[in-house]
Amino acid sequence: MTIDELVENFEFLESWEDKYRYIIELGEKLPPLDKSFYTDEWKVQGCQSQVWLVPQKQDGKISFQGDSDAMIVKGLIAIVLMIYNNQSPSAIKAVAVEDIFAKLGLSEHLSPSRRNGLLAMTEKIKYYAAIL
Repeated sequence: MTIDELVENFEFLESWEDKYRYIIELGEKLPPLDKSFYTDEWKVQGCQSQVWLVPQKQDGKISFQGDSDAMIVKGLIAIVLMIYNNQSPSAIKAVAVEDIFAKLGLSEHLSPSRRNGLLAMTEKIKYYAAIL
């Protein structure tokens, strides 16, 4: 699914209760993360829930896998991965992620701790883009 399709899906849903359900559904579709990655090495600091992000670079592009112990956060990971997966490091650094979050309405409808966690995830992805 593209970001434009995601934005369209969000616009189609009328209430934030429906949007939260949709976010949770996106998280349920994430492929399972190998148990070996549930370590501090892959953990994202700054998230209230536990979040793990694992990068893999191939052919100049970086893809990510992720998971969380919280359903809504797992859905947010799915959104973040839609934005950043299979991008070059320079493309990852150039993404105006706050604009995308604003289009989805995430900026104003998430709690401050969830917003902070979402930003921590994007910062971790940009960190991986800088070192891989």
